[in-house]
Amino acid sequence: MRVLFLDQFSELGGGQHALLDTVDAVQLNGWEPHVLLPGGGPLVAALRSRSVPVGEIPCGPYSSGYKSAADSMRFALDMRWQVTRIQHLIASTNIDLVYVNGSRLLPAASLATPRRIPMFFHVHSHLRGAALRIAGWSLRRRPVTVVGCSQSVLEPLRRSRHVIPNGVRDAGYRERAFDRAWRIGIVGRIAPEKGQLEFVRAAALLKDEFPQAHFTICGAALFGTADEYYDAVRLGARTLPVQFVGWQQDVAHVLNELDLLIVPSHQEGMARVVLEAFSAGVPVVAFPAGGIPEAVIDGVTGFLTRQFTAEALAARVRDVLVTDGHRVREIARNARQAWAQSYTIGGYRRSIRNLLATVAEEYEAEMPLRRR
Repeated sequence: MRVLFLDQFSELGGGQHALLDTVDAVQLNGWEPHVLLPGGGPLVAALRSRSVPVGEIPCGPYSSGYKSAADSMRFALDMRWQVTRIQHLIASTNIDLVYVNGSRLLPAASLATPRRIPMFFHVHSHLRGAALRIAGWSLRRRPVTVVGCSQSVLEPLRRSRHVIPNGVRDAGYRERAFDRAWRIGIVGRIAPEKGQLEFVRAAALLKDEFPQAHFTICGAALFGTADEYYDAVRLGARTLPVQFVGWQQDVAHVLNELDLLIVPSHQEGMARVVLEAFSAGVPVVAFPAGGIPEAVIDGVTGFLTRQFTAEALAARVRDVLVTDGHRVREIARNARQAWAQSYTIGGYRRSIRNLLATVAEEYEAEMPLRRR
């Protein structure tokens, strides 16, 4: 079976790591992946290292968050060429299944993909406003199997859907001492919705009470995120014991250097770093955003704040720092067990491969009806 993957980015965010995991599942099943991406980037290199054919498709760049009139015009122009490019590849490569990883290429895919070919839409984040309306229009045009990384991201779509949580590799579990020299970090893309400013402000509230604590920010701005936010984070941290280590490919190594992971995201489908921390034995303190509470059960597999503020974050971190180490280790062990049961890379590959195969078989059985 030949599978065409479409992605709106060529950088390596959480959704793109999920795409690589899905490509791996396809190849392990003996199927043939093809990918269209907007230009070069680390995702292209990762795919080519797997001997996957990668072509280019126009898609932006568009401003992050609110879309301007210029963005809307560029999107309309891009979509015309996107449809042509997808149609050509489907015909020239005899594609059997189309897999759309993210919402921006969904309208073009729904227009370009014949109804006889099954189509998947993988949702990694919450769709709102125009993005939700466009996705709804695309899903009404033709049958599409919708897959989400959490229940939360699928709720606005209000249709039959499949939840397949992200799977992550084992980051190497070990138990921590949880003494007073806590190493506290935040890992991920630096952007307003990820909450690095709240992390810095919480560090300011905690530094005097816990002078031996060290704070680390690991990440960089991606996907066109404005540098102004990154500058504001650095400015807020200038007098604090906060270290910036930049973007790190080896997340397991970063987690090995931490005693506590902070995830103050204001919107989140399901943060992969939370699941990686589960596997590594690093307790998590998080805002209850999006799909995070589906994995982080307060007091069981991690710790959740009550509000989305720096003050609430500092208060919850303080709770953890003064909690008996035996109790914190118990919660870390619970999280590790949750990872082993629900969030391994092997489990993800099996689930996504089985769903692809089932839908493809159903389409093959219904082919005479779909040709009418």
